Amino acid sequence: MAKIIVLDDVKDAGILIKKILEKKGHEVIPFTEEEEAIDYVKNNKVDLAILDIKLKKMTGVEVLEELKKIDPEIKAMMLTGYPTIDTARQTLALGAREYCVKPIDKKELETKVESVLNS
Repeated sequence: MAKIIVLDDVKDAGILIKKILEKKGHEVIPFTEEEEAIDYVKNNKVDLAILDIKLKKMTGVEVLEELKKIDPEIKAMMLTGYPTIDTARQTLALGAREYCVKPIDKKELETKVESVLNS
């Protein structure tokens, strides 16, 4: 299945996503630090990045920009507890294919991840 990174400043959110998606057969590596996630992508082939929009030092949009420089083919999906039209436009312009609103709905997450991976 797919290799997926999750970047969320809340450790429990990354662990929850990992548990949900590993049951679907994916390999999921959660991060809470932006630099660690970016460095991981520099050294590993990743199919999908699930990025929270509000992080500690950077925004999810900035991280996505960095990831696209490393691997233009990487697929991305954004997470947010604060959905806005501007953020949605920005992330879609950078190539994020989906958007999940927190709190995370298990079914919605599974469906959207499959949709992004198959696109």
